[in-house]
Amino acid sequence: MKITDKIKNQVIISVQAMPNEPLYKEECMNAMMASVVRGGAKALRLAGVRDIKNAKKMFDIPVIGITKPEKLPENWMDVVYITPSKGDAQNLIEAGADIIALDATLRKRPNESLEEILDCIKSANKAAMADISTYEEGINAAKMGFDIVSTTLSGYTTYSDKNIKGPDFELLEKLVNEVNIPVILEGRIWEPKEVDKAFEIGAYSVVIGSAVTRPQLIVKRFIERE
Repeated sequence: MKITDKIKNQVIISVQAMPNEPLYKEECMNAMMASVVRGGAKALRLAGVRDIKNAKKMFDIPVIGITKPEKLPENWMDVVYITPSKGDAQNLIEAGADIIALDATLRKRPNESLEEILDCIKSANKAAMADISTYEEGINAAKMGFDIVSTTLSGYTTYSDKNIKGPDFELLEKLVNEVNIPVILEGRIWEPKEVDKAFEIGAYSVVIGSAVTRPQLIVKRFIERE
C-alpha cells in the first residue's frame, strides 16, 4: 500500500511546539503524540528529527516531517522556513519520516532550488508534500511532480489572502477540481464541522494543529472570545 493511501480520508494531527514553549520538552511531546494517537489520529505531522524518531519508535502510523527554525524570523511571512534546504530534507529522510513536507511557494529560496529538494526526496523513495499559499503555487507543485499539495501556507505569505478567518475552503475546492494528486486542507481549522465541509469539498485528508495541540492558543480563544 502506498503511503498516501494510508492517509486518505483521515484526520492528521500536527504535534509541534517551539523551543521556548513548555511543551517542547521531549517527554511532553511524546505524551502529546501518544494522546492524539489514542484519540484516533491516523497520522502525525511533526517538526524536527527528535520527534520524528520518537514517533517512529512509538507508533506504526505515517509521519509527515518538516523542519522549522528554533525561532521564526520577524519577517517570517516573507521567507521560506519550512524544510528550506536539501540538507533539511535529508535529515528528515534519515529520521524516518514517511512524507517530507516543504514550502513549495514560488518565493526565493535560501540555497537549493525547489526542484533540487524535490529530487532529493524522490531519490529516497519518499513522498513529497507541497505546502502552498495560492492556487498558482498548487498547480505548479502538481506539475513538478509532488505527491501531495496542502493549503498550509494560505494566509501566511505576504501575497496570499490574510483576511480569511477560517480554513481556505475556496483554495481547497479550486485545487481539488484542477489537480490529479491528493489535496490536503490545513490551516485555521477549529471546529469538527469544518472537517466535515473539507471532506465534502473533496479534501484527501485534513491536518489539525493548534485547535488540538497548542494549549496557549486554545486558552487565548476563550479569554479573548473573538
